Amino acid sequence: MACSIQVTPFYGTSCSNSPVTIFCRKLHSAVNFGRKIGRHRVGRVMMVQQPVQGASATYAKEMERLSAKESLLLAFKDAGGFEGLVSGKTTDVQRIDVNERITSLERLNPTPRPTTSPFLEGRWNFEWLGTGTPGLFAAKIVFERFPSSLTNLSKMDVLIKDGNAKITAQLKFLNSIESKFVLSTKLSVEGPLRMKEEYAEGIVESPTIDESTIPEQLRGAFGQAATTMQQLPVPIRDVVTNGLKVPLSGSYQRLFMISYLDEEILIIRDTAGIPEVLTRLDTPAETMESVTEYVS
Repeated sequence: MACSIQVTPFYGTSCSNSPVTIFCRKLHSAVNFGRKIGRHRVGRVMMVQQPVQGASATYAKEMERLSAKESLLLAFKDAGGFEGLVSGKTTDVQRIDVNERITSLERLNPTPRPTTSPFLEGRWNFEWLGTGTPGLFAAKIVFERFPSSLTNLSKMDVLIKDGNAKITAQLKFLNSIESKFVLSTKLSVEGPLRMKEEYAEGIVESPTIDESTIPEQLRGAFGQAATTMQQLPVPIRDVVTNGLKVPLSGSYQRLFMISYLDEEILIIRDTAGIPEVLTRLDTPAETMESVTEYVS
C-alpha cells in the first residue's frame, strides 16, 4: 500500500507538516512495521516447524525399527526357534521369511561403529545360525552321530568381554546327562564394522547327571560307574573331572562384519554373507568403556 499526495504550497508556505502529509507518513510507517512483523513471524514459524518435523521423522524411524525387531523375533518363534533350526525341522519357507526380516532390520542399524560400541560386550544367546556357520556345523555333527531322541542341543550362548569370546553349547543326553562344549576365541577389531575371530581352545566339560531323572532300572549301573570313577588314577580322574581340553590356536580363524547392533539384538555376517542373530541375555551397563578403539 502506498500514499502519494501532491500538495501545492499555500500562500508560499511548505505543507510538509500539513495534517494530510503527517497522516500519510504515519500510515506508511505502520505498513512497513507490519511487513517486518510478518517476516519475523514467518521466520519464527519456520524455525519452530523444522525441529518438530525432524523430531517426528526420528520418532517414525524408531517406531519402524522397533516394529522390525518384533517382527523378526516372531519369525524365529514361527520357525521353531533354535531347536527347530539345529535339528533341521525349519522349512525353506520359514528360512527365507526369517532372512527377509533380518534384512529389513539391518537397514535400520542405529550403531554406525558397532565394533567399538559398549553394547557389544555382554552375554548373548544364539537365535539363528546360517547353514555355513561353525556353530550350526558342529550342531549337525552332534545330531548325525546321535539320534535326536537321545541327544538335545538345548542352547548356545557367547560371552564377549575385553576382546575375547567364550561360546558355550549345552548338550543333554537321555534327558539325564548334561555336558557343555566351551569354545574360547580371540576377537580383534579390523574396522568400524569388521572383526577377526581366532579360535584358541575348546573344552569338553565333564558331564553332570541329574539322578532324579535316571530310570529306576539304571540306577544300579549308575552307582557302579560312580564307584569306578573314584577308583581311577588321579591324573585320569582329573582329566575326566576337569574336562578334555583341545588346543585350537592357529587352526581356525574367520572374518565377520557386524551389520546390526543395539542394546538387545546383534546380527553378524561372515565372508559368505551368512547371518547369525543373537539376543542379549544380560542387561548392558549404562556406562561401559569400548572394547577396543579403532583408528582409521
